[in-house]
Amino acid sequence: MRPAVFLDRDGTINEDVGHLDRRERFKLFPFAIDAVRLLNQAGLPVVVVTNQGGVAAGFVDERFVVELHEWLRRRFEAGGAAIERIYYCPHDPHAARGAYRQTCDCRKPAAGMLRQAAADLDLDLARSYMVGDKWSDMAVAAQVGATGMLVRTGYGVTQAARPDPPADAIVVDDLMAATVRILEHLISEGIR
Repeated sequence: MRPAVFLDRDGTINEDVGHLDRRERFKLFPFAIDAVRLLNQAGLPVVVVTNQGGVAAGFVDERFVVELHEWLRRRFEAGGAAIERIYYCPHDPHAARGAYRQTCDCRKPAAGMLRQAAADLDLDLARSYMVGDKWSDMAVAAQVGATGMLVRTGYGVTQAARPDPPADAIVVDDLMAATVRILEHLISEGIR
């Protein structure tokens, strides 16, 4: 089993523009491809895990989410970086749309997407990292024993200012800073 780096999508690798319903609104952070490439070069698979409650709310069609993720993987590949898999949760227990209105084990902070990735890709969650812009991303990391890193992009700007952050919180500026921190940790542990 191998460790991995799990990334939230909106606010972590791209600007959070609310319910993303058109590809033209997708704005990748300029450091995202380079950060993923560095993680890949260190032998770490990168997996995106994202809540897409806009599907449940009726703002976004699920087919669009799938097509966007295929396009996103190709865009990273064109830059020499690989996103091994993208998992998304279309559910929201408070949404109006029938089949998508449910409490599930995949919507973060539940750990279903990470556990599914671990089963599919033979990953060691306890040696993995979760990078995101919300404390709910850190909560999912804690559930599976992964190291969580909150980025100060997207919602992370306000989340990091929280008056009572968890004692073990690791807060960094952005995905590139998280990548550097992860690589430094691997070097210090003699892991590669």
